[in-house]
Amino acid sequence: MDQQFEEIDSSGQWQNLYNEIRSQASDYSYQTAKRPENQNRNRYRDVSPYDHSRVKLENSENDYINASLVMVEEAQRIYILSQGPLKNTCSHFWLMVWEQNSKAVIMLNRIIEKGSEKCAQYWPTAEGHQLSYTDTGFVVTLVKEEDMSYYVIRVLELRNTETGETREIYHFHYTTWPDFGVPESPASFLNFLVKVRESGSLGPEHGPSVVHCSAGIGRSGTFSLVDTCLILMDKRKDPSSVDIQKVLLDMREYRMGLIQTPDQLRFSYRAVLEGAKSIMGDCSVQSQWRELSREDRATVCQSPPAPPPRSLSDAPAPPSSPATPSRCPHPPSTPATPFRRPRPPSTPATPFRRPLPSSTPATPIRRPLPPSTPATPIRRPRPHVPQLALRKAQRPATALCGA
Repeated sequence: MDQQFEEIDSSGQWQNLYNEIRSQASDYSYQTAKRPENQNRNRYRDVSPYDHSRVKLENSENDYINASLVMVEEAQRIYILSQGPLKNTCSHFWLMVWEQNSKAVIMLNRIIEKGSEKCAQYWPTAEGHQLSYTDTGFVVTLVKEEDMSYYVIRVLELRNTETGETREIYHFHYTTWPDFGVPESPASFLNFLVKVRESGSLGPEHGPSVVHCSAGIGRSGTFSLVDTCLILMDKRKDPSSVDIQKVLLDMREYRMGLIQTPDQLRFSYRAVLEGAKSIMGDCSVQSQWRELSREDRATVCQSPPAPPPRSLSDAPAPPSSPATPSRCPHPPSTPATPFRRPRPPSTPATPFRRPLPSSTPATPIRRPLPPSTPATPIRRPRPHVPQLALRKAQRPATALCGA
């Protein structure tokens, strides 16, 4: 894997590899997301949950929320990848957390980024304060907050006002990850991942953790991909057996557009390679990650790199308007040369057979279908996704080393 990374990096082929993945990704129907009554529940018009894998609200007149169950069976991991809640969907968000028995919410964006609101304030901002959501019957209380240089760990109490039951929810908030960008280093990201794992929130004894950024595909996809690949490496005891490209394509069966830029793809490879050192027995790297991440030091305020140009403004539209902005950046002005590398042999455990890449330039996968155009036909059987987390025996992965 190290050699593959060096070859792609030295030849500047990340854009080509990204285009290859995008051209091979499946396209499933998302008719529920496009219904008129659900338009104001979508933050971006071109990021929708597939019908076969969307999370369905149970105790609600309208069961729609822009969130997807992403399942990796071999890794025994299930995530809920969600858009950042809108002001009119915060109550639905907490209803989903309750119904799916989630133990943690992993937030990878800031409320305001580059002058635009990327997420509503869905939790209290001061210890002891509460937010009430009367339409779904939940009260959220901030119990404790621990601020580090680039992330915050909160303990929230979620109370069901109808039954009186309360649950403790962890809120892991990565505060320095720029939109369309990558963290400062793999060390800081992996140190954050260790903190999440140490809480036990990702284990099978709980429901799926909710991972969100603004659209729920770029930063959220990066987090889920790296965590999944490291789990697979640990299970197989052979890092070279994990094909990151294949894992990403498998995860894209459940939510469109995971990993939004070539830089995010490159960072995912770097983080997996760095994390593999711990998997192979070098536990000293975790202390190195902690030191390199400077989590105990004051944050140096720096402007994040500018995101790629977008086709439309990404600020969310008012709830009353059915038109919502696009997340799709412009494609490169010059078509990239198709990337060629040997494909690994298929194994019986692979549940899907993907079509060969098209010879024509791939259409951006997050561009919505025109209203008059029928949904693209499904080209393979839909993955079966349970609406509640699988309860499979698994030793909890509390840290990367020996996890």
